[in-house]
Amino acid sequence: MEHRLIREVEEALGWSGPEPLGEQFARGRIAHPDVLERLLTANRLLDMVMRRSLTNPQFRCFRGGEELHPRAYFSQDVNRRGQSIRMVNMRRLGHLLAGGATLVLDQANVFDPTMEVACRAMQWWSRERVQVNVYLTTNDASGFDLHWDDHDVLVIQLAGEKEWEVSGASRPVPMFRDAARNDEPSQESIWAGTMTTGDVMHIPRGYWHQATRNGRGTGQSMHMTLGFEKRTGVNWLTWLADWSREVEVFRRDLDRWSGRPTDQHAQHAQHAQQQELAEAARTLIDSRTPADFFAAREQAAAPGRHVPFLDIFGPLQAAVCITEFPPQITEHDERVNVLAGGKKLTFTAKALPALRLLLSGHPVHLAHAATAVGAEVEELAIILTDEELCAPLTPELSSGYTDLVTNAAC
Repeated sequence: MEHRLIREVEEALGWSGPEPLGEQFARGRIAHPDVLERLLTANRLLDMVMRRSLTNPQFRCFRGGEELHPRAYFSQDVNRRGQSIRMVNMRRLGHLLAGGATLVLDQANVFDPTMEVACRAMQWWSRERVQVNVYLTTNDASGFDLHWDDHDVLVIQLAGEKEWEVSGASRPVPMFRDAARNDEPSQESIWAGTMTTGDVMHIPRGYWHQATRNGRGTGQSMHMTLGFEKRTGVNWLTWLADWSREVEVFRRDLDRWSGRPTDQHAQHAQHAQQQELAEAARTLIDSRTPADFFAAREQAAAPGRHVPFLDIFGPLQAAVCITEFPPQITEHDERVNVLAGGKKLTFTAKALPALRLLLSGHPVHLAHAATAVGAEVEELAIILTDEELCAPLTPELSSGYTDLVTNAAC
């Protein structure tokens, strides 16, 4: 999937692909700022918040560097039947923002089609899980205290300006669940300055950073972060542990009682079991590589939330691929296999052109596509939507692609 945001970020940072993710700090500036308002505005963010039942910590507010209690901006709306639904109290939220506050919405890609499409495009580009968080700060409010993230981050300044400080890592590639604490900030200053509208910044995992509008008076700042959860050797070993269940020696009980000092025969049996386990582990490690892990993870990832296709609402007129990662399409013996979304689908070879179109990640308008790849594209689109590799291109979902991703049939 070719997305404008990817092109803009690559050009801004001087990248030619996702390989530099996590390697080193980088900054740049988006060349075409019109893409920023197309992605998100402050009013769209507030409208998104207003129309949904959100909960803490997915939606949070901060003031004076401290997180506010949810009752400061949430209220229970009660309908005429006495049913209570937690909603953001927009009046209270407005007072907070007018006085200077920071609003944080995690996983904005779940609520907004434009954020959803941008997030999916970034996942196809990086082959990693991606999450979009949005931060809106008003007047001279501060943001989070100095901290580090357990994932690589792309920061895109959508509007306004904010002061940043970035320091190096004090522990190499720290993890959320780690063997040692990582609470001593690094003294290595990487960059300090102001992010203004259109600026882009890449912060590798473990780099300490903080942002604030303290002392800047009236105004606002809004930025989005794309968090890339890259896989580690720990994830590979965890995956291997699941595969170990196929090997009998790993399913056997560990010998707990054979190691008593007075029983040399028992000690020998325990040592023999250890050697057998070690040899089986080496065989398992050699048989399933990190590349196998990457491929299996991508193929098994279930698609995200989407509107199902139901013919009772009318014929399918347009569709788009909504898998978390690019589907794998292979040809074999006059057959075409598609691996994605935890499924393997097989088609005849003549379906290949239509499949490549439908699974490109670009919107496909079926009437136009039929003239290019044949009428069977409509039948294939129905099969792929039934199998949840594609979804109907509703007007709402289509809005997430407009001016950012071209149609596949173009």
